[in-house]
Amino acid sequence: MSDETPICSAKGCRTAAVWVLAWNNPKVHTPERRKTWLACEEHREHLSQFLGVRGFLKDVVRFEEWRSAEGAGA
Repeated sequence: MSDETPICSAKGCRTAAVWVLAWNNPKVHTPERRKTWLACEEHREHLSQFLGVRGFLKDVVRFEEWRSAEGAGA
């Protein structure tokens, strides 16, 4: 795991990310596959809506929880 600060995935945003948006495109990915976007507080809702209207959004989790789950082998 890197010590680098995670950055929001919103175009042009350089703010530290505090959310992980887990998603998949069912036309491209297997059901268990999860891609991730990172989001700051300001862009969480916008990015969630973008993925949600397409039916891609699967979960929104705080970055610390996501990282802890990854470290636990989840």
